[in-house]
Amino acid sequence: MKVLGHKIELLTGLLLHDMTMAGLQELRFPEEKPLLRGQDAIELENSDPFLLPVDTDWKEHDIETPYGLLHVVIRGSPKGNRPAILTYHDVGLNHKLCFNTFFNSEDMQEITKHFVVCHVDAPGQQVGASQFPQGYQYPSMEQLAAMLPSVVQHFGFKYVIGIGVGAGAYVLAKFALIFPDLVEGLVLMNIDPNGKGWIDWAATKLSGLTSTLPDTVLSHLFSQEELVNNSELVQSYRQQIGNVVNQANLQLFWNMYNSRRDLDINRPGTVPNAKTLRCPVMLVVGDNAPAEDGVVECNSKLDPTTTTFLKMADSGGLPQVTQPGKLTEAFKYFLQGMGYIAYLKDRRLSGGAVPSASMTRLARSRTASLTSASSVDGSRPQACTHSESSEGLGQVNHTMEVSC
Repeated sequence: MKVLGHKIELLTGLLLHDMTMAGLQELRFPEEKPLLRGQDAIELENSDPFLLPVDTDWKEHDIETPYGLLHVVIRGSPKGNRPAILTYHDVGLNHKLCFNTFFNSEDMQEITKHFVVCHVDAPGQQVGASQFPQGYQYPSMEQLAAMLPSVVQHFGFKYVIGIGVGAGAYVLAKFALIFPDLVEGLVLMNIDPNGKGWIDWAATKLSGLTSTLPDTVLSHLFSQEELVNNSELVQSYRQQIGNVVNQANLQLFWNMYNSRRDLDINRPGTVPNAKTLRCPVMLVVGDNAPAEDGVVECNSKLDPTTTTFLKMADSGGLPQVTQPGKLTEAFKYFLQGMGYIAYLKDRRLSGGAVPSASMTRLARSRTASLTSASSVDGSRPQACTHSESSEGLGQVNHTMEVSC
């Protein structure tokens, strides 16, 4: 009996060892600073490239704000009078899942090396986040926007160029409405300026009862056609949303986004004392995205002299993931229209202009105007010139729909 017991104990130990080793093959424990103070961060090693870091010079910070800690990842330091590029992700994601593919692309790094880049994670959405305690009141969308000045002040930014997706686009738009002097420009992808009516609210509640949270979020991120036809990408995000983002924290963020109010903006001249975004704005949506109607309506409510509407062909709910090259090119010309980049080398062309980002805010104010019909170098840049379905992006100071 002792021998039999010993064998059972040995077999049990081997099974536990195998299970432990299998788990360790899927998980790795980074030696870098943990994502939260006093807590080890766990990342999937053999997961999709959305989570795999390319740069080693990203620094993590937990910033105190009036509404709690905000996790921020930053690369570089403020460069003269140039603004910081500040990102805010969509619900169900974090800065890695939302922006790694875009910012790790070679062409985008040609741009970002001239700017300090600041990624903001919504509270509790970062990799390795602790679950909020029972009864925790998640910040409203307005409060999430009001947390951002603490980030700007902490790093000494004078102003930012925001890049937001979905819920993050809403937060950045609200931030620009409340603190217009801190925002130099906005790239808003998949923004919906409207709050949910009671029918939409009821539909969301019903969906939550019949579907898992990751699947509910996926229907927000992807169109029905994508969910059916792009199974590899969708399955990858389903796995990442379920494994990387704390589900209880995600539920709180999801509930708050779905209870948002109307953004309350109107095109100048349409109503007395109309509120609008005062900075240049580039609206972006895929031609097969669930947010298309919301973005079109947002475009109708913004100042046509400072807004560009970019509809991306062959792109769905996450154009920064599926079409990073086209989006980078559009962003490049957006910056050029603002006067921050005079010339930028296109890696797809041999020769060409040498990358230069010597244009600062001061130089721009002297040499170019946002209301001018000419670009920094005196010619009108053409976005998406390598796409058969492309049209000219047009000047920043005129609203126009671009299919690229």
